[in-house]
Amino acid sequence: MIGLLGSLSQLSEEKLLDCIMYLCGVSGSTWCMASVYKEPDWSNQMETVKQNIIKRLDQGKVTYYEQYKKLKKMCEKDNFSVTDIWASFIVSNAVKEIDEHVLTEQRGQHNNNPYPIYTVIDKKSKYDTLCKDSWFEITPHECGYSLTGAFVDTKCLGSRFVKGAKTEEHPESDMLYLQGLCGSALADGKEVKKTILEWLLRLIRCVGSFSTKCSDFNEGHSTQHLHSAPITASQFNSENKKESVNNDKLVMQTLLELNLHFISGKDRKCDKEGNEVKLQEPITDEILSNYTLKVCDCLADWFPNTEVNVIAKCMKKVYEWDWGTHYNFLYKMTVDEVHPSILKSKTRQYEDAGLLVNSPYFSVLRKERNVDLIISLDFSEGDPFETVDKAAQMCKDLQIPFPTVEHPGNIKEPEDFYVFKDNPNAPVVIHMPLFNAVNCKGEVKKWGKKYKTVYLVYREEMISDLLEKAGLNIKNTKEKLLKEIEEVIQRKKN
Repeated sequence: MIGLLGSLSQLSEEKLLDCIMYLCGVSGSTWCMASVYKEPDWSNQMETVKQNIIKRLDQGKVTYYEQYKKLKKMCEKDNFSVTDIWASFIVSNAVKEIDEHVLTEQRGQHNNNPYPIYTVIDKKSKYDTLCKDSWFEITPHECGYSLTGAFVDTKCLGSRFVKGAKTEEHPESDMLYLQGLCGSALADGKEVKKTILEWLLRLIRCVGSFSTKCSDFNEGHSTQHLHSAPITASQFNSENKKESVNNDKLVMQTLLELNLHFISGKDRKCDKEGNEVKLQEPITDEILSNYTLKVCDCLADWFPNTEVNVIAKCMKKVYEWDWGTHYNFLYKMTVDEVHPSILKSKTRQYEDAGLLVNSPYFSVLRKERNVDLIISLDFSEGDPFETVDKAAQMCKDLQIPFPTVEHPGNIKEPEDFYVFKDNPNAPVVIHMPLFNAVNCKGEVKKWGKKYKTVYLVYREEMISDLLEKAGLNIKNTKEKLLKEIEEVIQRKKN
């Protein structure tokens, strides 16, 4: 998010921003896009927009109560999923706001700005290795599969369709949800699950305060950790129901602690006196999952209008691992270019494109866009050439024109500017790693270690330093960028 913000700011300062037709993003870059596009004419007032975003990231605050209210609203959706939980808690906390605008409000606002393209992937297509059907783009006007060309009006994404006809209309998702949909690849599944459950545990510890309608529950709420033994099945029978009602929050808290205890890999449990409790049989992931789902069903039935009900619904979705679910607008259609498995599916799941390739090449390579030059600002961790290498190989497999990608083997100290342009039928590709031998001068590893994606909140000085590093890449390569742009223009003239 911050890397793209620094790059856009410097492109504006170097008078290069106005030659860009499309701005495509995946993962955290889409959080920057959502922020800048809130201002209709942002590219002409980049410095002001940048300072407003920096101030929000440094001083902004979203309270637990605000997050809970948003989550409760999302729980009422037809296709409530882990993405809604992720957006309500993790994304709102990272970007320091709950943005309830919708993308289609931006129609007609991009006469001066680059046109925004948000990229996700079809989760099942990714696992089925149906690469052509994996890439899914979302713009102010349409959403759909970039390479197969199947699209629907963005206002209708999430509505029910059968054979191409809308049968049930649902409201358009807001920008907070879109950021959750695009930016959900913080870590592996186990870490994501752990992060969400920890957030739910913090929430349940302060739910008693929600009845006061207080606006701030980030401070002053109890953080006492209870050491209750796991709740047994007998506590949930009808004879003990009344007693359970009086302890609904304790039951929910204990269930969350039990799950976190298991995920953390701890093999022992102690009572209040510190004595180790011997389990009669080892707990497996399947046993705990089934147990958790049963308890959540009970709590949801017994407390339909309480905070505990909301958290129980969330825990259930976490264990079902249901991400980015939408009604499939291609359901029961006949489309030769789309894989039959997609056409037979009532719903599809979409997720962070960074889980496949951490760069939106395939949205911008959509043939109707006829792009001449791609500037790849790469903010990935690890191998600085992984995204462009993967894109080149996938393009080869899918017979999409793309230049040959050859680069030095030194991935520890990459240069700041690489150009790939040996294919006259393909766009020129400029690849620019965020941390490199020019702007970091022998400290690439140090900077990469300091700015990890898993650090969801940066201090003010970290934001400032990272903006400067990203901006330096544009400033240092301005003449090279101009040269490549001029060559592309000349090639088109010829």
